[in-house]
Amino acid sequence: MRAFLALEDGRYFEGESFGATGTRVGEVCFNTAMTGYQEVLTDPSYRGQIVAMTYPLIGNYGTNSLDQESRSPHVRGFVIEELSEIPSNWRSEMSLDEYLRKWNVPGVQGVDTRALTRHLRTRGAMKACLTTEEISPEEATHRAIKGEGVIGMDYVREVSARKIYQWDPEDKLSEPWSIGPGNGGIKSSLPPVRFRIVAYDYGIKENILRLLRQKGFRVTVVPAATTAKEVLALNPDGVFLSNGPGDPAALPYAHEATRDLMGKKTIFGICLGHQILGFAFGGSTYKLKFGHHGANQPVKDLGSGKVAITAQNHGFAVDPKSLPSNVEVTHINLNDGTVEGMRH
Repeated sequence: MRAFLALEDGRYFEGESFGATGTRVGEVCFNTAMTGYQEVLTDPSYRGQIVAMTYPLIGNYGTNSLDQESRSPHVRGFVIEELSEIPSNWRSEMSLDEYLRKWNVPGVQGVDTRALTRHLRTRGAMKACLTTEEISPEEATHRAIKGEGVIGMDYVREVSARKIYQWDPEDKLSEPWSIGPGNGGIKSSLPPVRFRIVAYDYGIKENILRLLRQKGFRVTVVPAATTAKEVLALNPDGVFLSNGPGDPAALPYAHEATRDLMGKKTIFGICLGHQILGFAFGGSTYKLKFGHHGANQPVKDLGSGKVAITAQNHGFAVDPKSLPSNVEVTHINLNDGTVEGMRH
């Protein structure tokens, strides 16, 4: 079945449909990771976006119930060059095509994703319409123009937890496994709990919770709109601000809660949480031209001079010129010089 992706600037990319059918509108971005497509699909930070993978062959190891970053996909559409129709992996439970059909996510394959990536790199991320329906490219372009992007959008309320809970590493989505003999894995041992922290769920990924537990933290997850007073009543040793989707400027309730916690608890934030910290410090953010989405982002520690190759997924950055003098920029991205870390 014919499918295509129409960009708001009038360019379109034709291919073949896979996964679900229908029409979806959202901001399109590209991800440079070679593997981890299921983690990309289920990352809540991609809420409201259409994702194009730059690696040419996707789906070769299928999908399974343990590699989820959340309980279901959050992308509005998926764009790839070539679909591997026969998955080959002992952990696979269904093909990528079957998985997208199950979760009603339309995809298009056969797209020249290299050309699409170069176009987005030059023109910047933009709104797009992915469709399998019999509509003209002009109509699809019109829908893209009229559709919502990410600027000014609070998608956090759509993906955040609805109630406070303590994260349980025994949960089936959270099993820490290591390669071992037999048909399954060997469950890795967890260290004793050293500290208790509260994690704000702005769209937190399962693996972030897993890594925190593996570092010896007992994690209590709270909804995004939880007040500082409610967090302080839990008396944690620290507060973690998670990743999440949308525009950090559209979250005044998160800025206020973080500001009220400053000076009372140790606070650490990543991705959206890092940007919320920027607002709490009195700073601001701006939208990146095409964002950082992938597993090969070089980040320099300005103190030690060391460089780490990191996996990232964010479309906004903290403006260093907006930060007060008592906030120090500690890490920068070597590709574009943007702020990747700061310290108060």
